[in-house]
Amino acid sequence: MLLRVLSCLLLVCVSAHADDSALIDLQVLIDETPEDGTLVLEPGRYAGPVIIDKPMTLDGDNQAVIDAGGKGTVVLIDTDGATVRKLHLTNSGNSHNELDAGIQVRGNFNVISDNHIDDCLFGVDLQQSEFNVVRRNHISSKDVSLGIRGDAIRLWYSFDNRVEDNRIEDSRDIVVWYSRNNTIKGNHATRGRYSVHFMYSQYNLVEDNDFRGNSVGIFLMYSDGVVVRNNHISHAVGAAGVGIGFKETSDVLIEGNEILYCALGMHIDVSPYQPDTTNQIKNNLVAYNGIGVQFLNDWTGNIFEGNNFKGNLTQAAVLGGKTANRNVWQGNYWDDYQGFDRDGDGIGDTPHEQFAYADRIWMDVPQARFFKGAPMLEVIDFLERLAPFTSPDLLLRDTRPLMKAADVVAVTATDETVATETNDENGKASDEPPDAYELLKRSLGRE
Repeated sequence: MLLRVLSCLLLVCVSAHADDSALIDLQVLIDETPEDGTLVLEPGRYAGPVIIDKPMTLDGDNQAVIDAGGKGTVVLIDTDGATVRKLHLTNSGNSHNELDAGIQVRGNFNVISDNHIDDCLFGVDLQQSEFNVVRRNHISSKDVSLGIRGDAIRLWYSFDNRVEDNRIEDSRDIVVWYSRNNTIKGNHATRGRYSVHFMYSQYNLVEDNDFRGNSVGIFLMYSDGVVVRNNHISHAVGAAGVGIGFKETSDVLIEGNEILYCALGMHIDVSPYQPDTTNQIKNNLVAYNGIGVQFLNDWTGNIFEGNNFKGNLTQAAVLGGKTANRNVWQGNYWDDYQGFDRDGDGIGDTPHEQFAYADRIWMDVPQARFFKGAPMLEVIDFLERLAPFTSPDLLLRDTRPLMKAADVVAVTATDETVATETNDENGKASDEPPDAYELLKRSLGRE
């Protein structure tokens, strides 16, 4: 019996050694490649981590795998002008402190394209790097809970980079911190936390992205001059579910976006923050959300024009304040508008007004939001509207409400869109389309 056990142990050790030795030493091949040369890898598995410290092209031809063996970052680009493409990068380390990633970039004018990055804590990490391109990569993180995954793409003190057409699943965030003049365009992200999270990052462009089934869509914190245009954001549900959020953010343009099936379509917190600035919010479709637009307090400086507000349980809400009417509301479509258009000019003859009756209860008392939509609260609200005991609060007045929904230019889903996938109760991917009623219950905290 003892001999049999020893034989099994010997076989395991030999097998493990054989697996290790089967990995080709890639660092030697990189070191032998001349500056500005191209290294096209033969099909096979190569050993990481590796460092690229000179301008060169590393091409996997969609047949090569680089395995870091569970230690460190798979590929570190510590140079300018390198290209890493068509590789399968896998099995990074697990250190958040070291930012173990599929690819780390510490240089300028590099291109990371058409790679498949999986089982890596972070996907692509750029630090103090400029004029890089991260394009058409397929990225997923470790198979761990959402909060301890790494970020799919991370920009830190990095300027003038382009992040385009990447496909992100089961990762955490795209983060843009202390970074300016970057373009985030044409990306698909699902089953993550923040689709894009900005902190202290000015003059960035977020355009033509498709973000579905993440906890939060796009959140702008202390980030001025950002343009958010023609994105599809949907199914951001749960207690923190927000389509687009602002915190102390000024001079932003939010245009042509679709914001659907979120707990909150937009959340506005002390924005715009800088004196004598405005935020332009126009031509967006805000539909089928628990709350269309939520203000944290009585603030001013936002201009809402040409937006479509359709099917939201509550069009607008103000927490800790009386009104959102210090903002500009003009030429929006409201599906609950009750006026007429007798002159046929497409604009309502009377303003659209939203008052807070019993809604004031759950706006002022967060715990009462659990009862939002409950029969008792609806009865109280009906009685308040029928015979108000006190003067209701005017939340907003749109002086030129549209009679028909305006056209909204935004990205449309394709058959290849990953975002129609949702999570089942175990957090695994499901191909079943989400049920609208269930999503609305989740957005209200009634799971």
